[in-house]
Parts: sequence; C-alpha cells; structure tokens
Amino acid sequence: MKTAPRKRAAVDIPVLLDGMADRLDACLRALDREEFVLIGIRTGGVWIAEELHKRLKPPEPVGGLNIAYHRDDFARKGLHPTVEPSDLPFDVENRHVVLVDDILYTGRTVRAALNEIFDYGRPASVALVVLVDRGGRELPIEANIVGTVMTLAPGEHVKLTGPEPLALKLQKSE
Repeated sequence: MKTAPRKRAAVDIPVLLDGMADRLDACLRALDREEFVLIGIRTGGVWIAEELHKRLKPPEPVGGLNIAYHRDDFARKGLHPTVEPSDLPFDVENRHVVLVDDILYTGRTVRAALNEIFDYGRPASVALVVLVDRGGRELPIEANIVGTVMTLAPGEHVKLTGPEPLALKLQKSE
C-alpha cells in the first residue's frame, strides 16, 4: 500500500518575523545590548535582516555580508563571477552584532560569515538569528533566535525566495 506524500503547512513568514523580532528584542534587552547592528548574509539573510530592521528600528542601516572569500569550498568551486564586496556601513569594532541568515544547515556559511566580520574588526558579541533551522550541523554552531525548525527528508532542500514577497520553497535534489 502506498502512502500519500506528506504535505507541509505553508509558512507565514511575516508572522515568523514578528515573533523573531519580539524574541530578539527581549534577548538583547536581557543582555543589556540595546545598541546593536544588523548584518545579513547575502542574499536571503539580508532580506530577513531588512525585515527585522523595519520591526526593531535600530539607528544604523543593515549591513550586507559577502562570504565568498571565506567559503571552505572556495578552492574547489572557485569564485562566482558576480561577487560583490561586503557592505558594512558602520564599524563593527566592540559593537554588538546580530548576524542574520535565512537557512541554517551545516554551519559552514555562519563560520565563513564570522571570519568575514572579524576581517572588519572585533565585535563585542555576535548573536545569530535564522529564519529556518533545518538541522544537519557539521560544525558546533547554534542560532540564538530561530523562526522555525524544519525536518527535511534526504534529498530535500529549502530555499528562500524574495525579496517581495518572501517565500520558502521546498526543492528536491536532482
């Protein structure tokens, strides 16, 4: 007997973002870190950081991080032909940084992002915020704030599309 393919409930991203913003605000206040900067990992992390910025209204604009030079598969894959530099319109030295990404999987993207941030200076702290934690960590990295957790079957991936509207798309490997 065959079973019907499982259906996933649609993810309401604005509701997730509202909850993430509330939890992040409470977390930063509890740690006395009300003065912080938001840095998104290109491109999905920047989209999420911009949405959090609208909700939290910190004085500094959102920074955008390009991790291409810090990827651990750089030698194997090479550089993407349209790599743009990181855009950090503020100093990170001794600042409380909120690093934002769309999907947390192995942890390798976050490791590369931390290396890129430290190329600009030594922050006082770094908190990690992700829209989706899909498990599968290969490095000891954990998000402080997570929008939702997804358990995916082997060969499944989730991708954030956007920026208008933001949507999560489930994909199967070929």
